[in-house]
Amino acid sequence: MFCFHHAGGGASTYRGWGSSLLSDVEVCPVQTPGRENRLREPPYLNLKPLIPVLADALKPYMDLPFVFFGHSLGSLAAFELARELRRRGWAQPLHVFVSGRCSPELAPREEVIHNLPDAEFLEKIREMNGTPEEVLQHEELMKLLTPILRADFTVHETYEYVAEEPLDAGISAFGGLADPDVLRDDLEAWKQHTRGKFRLRMLPGDHFFINSSKDLLLESLARDLSEISATALPGPR
Repeated sequence: MFCFHHAGGGASTYRGWGSSLLSDVEVCPVQTPGRENRLREPPYLNLKPLIPVLADALKPYMDLPFVFFGHSLGSLAAFELARELRRRGWAQPLHVFVSGRCSPELAPREEVIHNLPDAEFLEKIREMNGTPEEVLQHEELMKLLTPILRADFTVHETYEYVAEEPLDAGISAFGGLADPDVLRDDLEAWKQHTRGKFRLRMLPGDHFFINSSKDLLLESLARDLSEISATALPGPR
């Protein structure tokens, strides 16, 4: 299961997930440039050039059946990467899990913030409740993190959807019941992007329900992955 992080996040978002899933599911967090162990690399400012880079980088690891999971910005990365693999005629994910992001053809409800002055930008980040207050209060650390956050929000907020045929892979969408910017209808609209099975689950919490309702989310993922494994993969011969 290749996992794609939200704006301002990194591969560490998915630390420990593997222990809550099936023993034969390997959780593979994808680390994009500009964060954590890739901090010295410049972050991308647009999703379009990132997707082919992801495809090339992950190709050697797609020799086994795989699925995608993405939260917020990561949902767009997972969706667009699945379409890029199809355009190349490569192996497709068995399923795409999207989380905390409206269907790609919809305009996001949240305010555009990537071009705000630093003080206003960081106040908006604080309101999103995804960055610990002790981090926000750490002046030196925020000098380091603000350009990364701004770059990721630029990627998210300048995304342009282009219509293509629905994916053959099923889609499961997750949302937070208290997320004011991603509503149930916004998630329901993902249904049009699959010819396969579609599921929608709303979990307690705001936009970062993947933290506050992590156990419930992982239980749902485990059930879906078990079903996918039983129906999409060949059994013993």
